Amino acid sequence: MADSTTERQDTRPGANPFAEAAWTTPFGLPPFERIAPAHYEPAFTEALAAHEAEIAAIAADPAPPGFANTVAALERSGQALKRVGATFFNVAGSHTNPDLQAVERVMAPRLSRHRSALFLNPDLWARVSAVTDEGLSAEEGRVLDRYRTLFRRAGADLAPADKERVAAIGARLAELGTRFSQNLLADESAFVLPLESEADLAGLPPFLRTAAARAAEERGLPGHVITLSRSLIEPFLVFSTRRDLRERAYTAWIRRGENGGETDNRAIIAETMRLRAERARLLGYETFAAFKLADTMAQTPEAAMALLRDVWAPARARAAAERDRLQEMVGREGGNFDLAAWDWRHYAEKLRKAEHDLDEGEIKPYLPLDGVIAASFDTAQRLFGLTFEEVDEFPRYHPDVRAWRVRDRDGSEIGLFLGDYFARANKRSGAWMSAFRSQERLTDDVTPIIVNVMNFAKGGEGEPALLSFDDARTLFHEFGHALHGLLSDVTYPLLAGTAVAGDFVELPSQLYEHWLEQPQVLRAHARHYRTGEPMPEALLQRMLAARTFNQGFATVEYTASAIVDLDLHLSQEAEAGLDVPAFEAEALRRIAMPAEISMRHRSPHFAHIFSGEGYAAGYYSYLWSEVLDADAFDAFREAGDIFDPETAGRLREFVYGAGNLRDAREAYTAFRGRLPSIEPLLRKRGLLAA
Repeated sequence: MADSTTERQDTRPGANPFAEAAWTTPFGLPPFERIAPAHYEPAFTEALAAHEAEIAAIAADPAPPGFANTVAALERSGQALKRVGATFFNVAGSHTNPDLQAVERVMAPRLSRHRSALFLNPDLWARVSAVTDEGLSAEEGRVLDRYRTLFRRAGADLAPADKERVAAIGARLAELGTRFSQNLLADESAFVLPLESEADLAGLPPFLRTAAARAAEERGLPGHVITLSRSLIEPFLVFSTRRDLRERAYTAWIRRGENGGETDNRAIIAETMRLRAERARLLGYETFAAFKLADTMAQTPEAAMALLRDVWAPARARAAAERDRLQEMVGREGGNFDLAAWDWRHYAEKLRKAEHDLDEGEIKPYLPLDGVIAASFDTAQRLFGLTFEEVDEFPRYHPDVRAWRVRDRDGSEIGLFLGDYFARANKRSGAWMSAFRSQERLTDDVTPIIVNVMNFAKGGEGEPALLSFDDARTLFHEFGHALHGLLSDVTYPLLAGTAVAGDFVELPSQLYEHWLEQPQVLRAHARHYRTGEPMPEALLQRMLAARTFNQGFATVEYTASAIVDLDLHLSQEAEAGLDVPAFEAEALRRIAMPAEISMRHRSPHFAHIFSGEGYAAGYYSYLWSEVLDADAFDAFREAGDIFDPETAGRLREFVYGAGNLRDAREAYTAFRGRLPSIEPLLRKRGLLAA
C-alpha cells in the first residue's frame, strides 16, 4: 500500500478527503493514500470553525443549562476536529516530512488558542457551573466533575486579562513543544557513525551487523552505520569492543538537542520553564509541579518525591556495588582506565555472561518479532478472552504497518489494532500507543482504532526482526496501553481509554510486562526463529534468574531523570529564568549521581517533559505506577494462577475497561481491595537487600 505522499493524492479544490462526511474505507480508517500534506491545514481550519460554531451555540442556548444541553452537547461537539487531529498527529509522529512539520508548526499554537477559547469562555463556564448533580448517573456525575476540573485548571475563574495571558502562554508553549520535538528528530536523524572496516565492527554479533548494514542502505550509504535509534545504539554500546567508537556514539546520544545551531533546545527549555511557572502562579499555585500534581493520584509533589527518595537510596547503593564489580572486570582485562558511562553496558553484558552464562545474542533468536506479538495476543486471550485476526486490506500510512481485528469472547468486535514496529529516519524515537479513534457510546457505538508504534531494527534480507528481552518487554508494555484503549467500556468520550490520571496511566502497561516474564508464557512462545524449537529450559531459567541483574544502574538512570524533572518544576526561580542544563547538573550533584551513569533523558532531549506537557513534572509516574503494578500482579500470585479468571475479571472491570469512570485510588482499591505498598516494587527490582 502506498504511503501518504504518492502521486494519487489530489489537492484540487473540493478534493480534500476531510471534507467527506464519512470515509468508506475498511474500518473507517483515514484514506492515507488520498491525503496530502496540503490537505491538513484547510481541514483544520474548517474543523475549527465548525467546532467554534458548536461551542457558541451551546453557550448561547436560551434553555436553562442541564446535563444534556450543556455537558453532553460539549461531548458531542468537535467531531471533525477530532478526526483531522487524530490523523495528522499520528502520521506526523510516525512518518513525517518537512511539509507535515511545517503544518505542525502552524497548527500547534492555533489549536492551543482554540482549546483556551473553549475553557475560558465565560458564558460556557457559567452554564457548566449551573448544571446540577441531581438525577445524574454515576458516569454523568463523573463527566460533569471532570469538566468542572478542566475549566478551573484552564483558568475559567481568572480575570479577563489573566485569561488572555494564560491563553497566550498556552499557544507559545505549544509552539515551543513542537520545535523541541522537531529539533530532537533532526538531531537523531542527522547523526551516523560509519563503521568502515572490520576493526570498526569488532565485537558486533551478526544481528547487529545486519541491522547496521540495513541502516546504511536505507540512508544510501555504503557498509554499516550506527544511528541514534535506540534499537541500534544500545546494542552497539553493549557489544562493540572499540572503546573509542562507543564514546563517540554515547556522546552523540546524550548531547541530542545540545549541539548548537538551529536544533539546539536549551533556549526552548528555558523559555518553557518560565512560561509554565508563570501560568501556575496565575492559576494560584506556587510551582508548576504543584499545579500539575493537584489532579493526579499522588496529589502533591512531596508525595511523589518521597517515593523517588525511598527508591533512590537502595538503588544508588546497588549501583555502587555494580560499578565496583565492573571496574574489577576492567582491571582483570588489563584496562588502564576508570569505568565511564560508555563502558557500563559493555562490561555489564560481560559480567552477566560470566555470572549467568547469558548473553543477548543467545536470547534474540528465540524472540522473533512475530513470536513476541503472538505471546502478547495469547496473554490477552487468556486474561480477557480476546482474539486477534490479522487483516491485509486496509489503508496504511506506511507499508510496514500491520492490522488486526480484535474480538471479544462472545465474538463481538471490540476494535482494530495497528502495529508499526520498525525504526525509520522520519519517525520520532521511542515507543508509544495512540488512537486514530477512541471508544465511546454517546455519538454511536464507536469502536476504537488503536496503534502501537515502536522503533525496532529490521532483520536482514528474508530474515525476521529479532528482539532483545528489553525490546520484548517494550512491546508488552505498549500493548498493555493498547488494551487500555481497546477494552475501554464507557459512554462519554472524555472518560475513554487512557484518559486517566498521569500517574495511573502506566499501570495497565507496566502490569502487562509481568506476563512476559512468566515461564509458562515463555515456554509457549519463545521459539527459535529458524527451527521452531522452544527456548532450552536451562537458557530460560538463566534468563529469568538474571531479571534483577544491573537493576541498580537501570533504577538510578530512570530515577535521576524523575528527580530532576520534579526539581525543575518545583524551582522557585523558574519564572525568573533558569540555565536548565546547569540546574540539572546541580540537582544531580545534590543526590550524588554516580559519575559512571547518565540520566536516562537529559533535559535538552527529554521529550517526555518538553515536547508537550503530558509527563512534565510527571516522569515519576512510571515508578508510582510500578508500585501499583508490582502489587497488582501479586493478586494473581495470591490467587495461585497468573490467569485467574476472577482476578482478571476485576482487572478488566476496574482498570483496563474503566477509563476514568472513577478516581484512581478508588479504581485501584476496587480491583485490589486496598491501596498498594512499596515492598513488591523493591522486591521486583531486587532492591530489598540494598
